[in-house]
Amino acid sequence: MISLTDNAVSAVKSAISGAEGPVAGLRIMVEAGGCAGYKYMMGFVAGPDDGDVVVEQGDVKVMVDPASQPLLAGTTIDFVTGLEGSGFTFNNPNAASKCSCGKSFG
Repeated sequence: MISLTDNAVSAVKSAISGAEGPVAGLRIMVEAGGCAGYKYMMGFVAGPDDGDVVVEQGDVKVMVDPASQPLLAGTTIDFVTGLEGSGFTFNNPNAASKCSCGKSFG
């Protein structure tokens, strides 16, 4: 379904350790919007919702809702650091096109 690189797992673990309140894992979902048609959304959650797929990788749980599952199937998430900043990147084989910011796809 979804996989995270070692860098992404480390970034998520670091963010969870600094989060306030109980965090069970990271929710990744797709919403309509963005400059290419769909946008990626991420946030911490206290637990999975009904119908979620839960992927565990490197002690990190990732929850994906039923509507986002087909759009994210096979996606690899990485965390990169560069001159222009750092952040998560998505290598999504289902994306026919993507915007230059890498946060939305079509």
